[in-house]
Amino acid sequence: MAELTWDAVGARTYETGVDHGVLYIPNSSGVYEDGFAWNGLVSVTESPSGAEANPQYADNIKYLSLVSAEEFGATLEAFTYPDEFGQCDGTVSPEPGVSLGQQGRKTFGLSYRTKVGNDLDADAGYKLHLVYGALAAPSEKGYTTINDSPEAITFSWEITTTPVYASASYKPSASITIDSTKVDPADLATLEDLLYGTVGTDAQLPDPATVLGIFAGTLTEVNMDLVANQPTFVNSTGVVTLPAVTGVQWKINGVNKAAGAQPAISVGQVSEVTAHALATYYLTGDTDWSFERI
Repeated sequence: MAELTWDAVGARTYETGVDHGVLYIPNSSGVYEDGFAWNGLVSVTESPSGAEANPQYADNIKYLSLVSAEEFGATLEAFTYPDEFGQCDGTVSPEPGVSLGQQGRKTFGLSYRTKVGNDLDADAGYKLHLVYGALAAPSEKGYTTINDSPEAITFSWEITTTPVYASASYKPSASITIDSTKVDPADLATLEDLLYGTVGTDAQLPDPATVLGIFAGTLTEVNMDLVANQPTFVNSTGVVTLPAVTGVQWKINGVNKAAGAQPAISVGQVSEVTAHALATYYLTGDTDWSFERI
């Protein structure tokens, strides 16, 4: 074994800053398919809890320690927030510019970036932080008079999370961190295209199983923006036709459907069509369509 050394050149790493915040709103199936840029993100304070030892005694000795479940929480602070966050903060807008408080709160996903530096390079890389199943608690907002030392108001939210499925090998998780200095650049680019969107493709937050599969090289991409992969609808007949696409499970109004022509819908009825990835696949591009017969 080599001799241990401390503070070697290039090894004095540190982490700082926060940027590239994105809010993700889940659809009715729990898929985080809509991403919105979060400008003005000041800080994200991660606050894990739990994982506390609970000693058990027997035979007049400490027999063992049981560890409680660990939970992920955080505090968000920002100068502003996306309009779409209102539904996560207990407000609705019955009319443009009008917000009604004390309403239901919707869960959300979040991604943000922190910089990684060292003594040789302040921009050595970055870490991507992904958060799932987040729920924001009510928070106070302090409005004060403008004086000779004006400061912009910052908003703050305490969030809790509910872990989601990761894989058969791991426990459910509410947070993932990806270090750009240690992962394959091509895999990282694939993930960022999903997180931030591309020309013609909406931003989305892939589930943990998909994220793990991207970096393990075990997933195959299915581009849903290809015309051949998209469902079609003929208004005159009311028939939705689902193409046979390898790696895709179709749903209409939340119910699994086989590929092919579907039963006709009546005038005024709506078919909400969604595409879902099967095991070993992940989807890019639009994955939901709404067809109404008029």
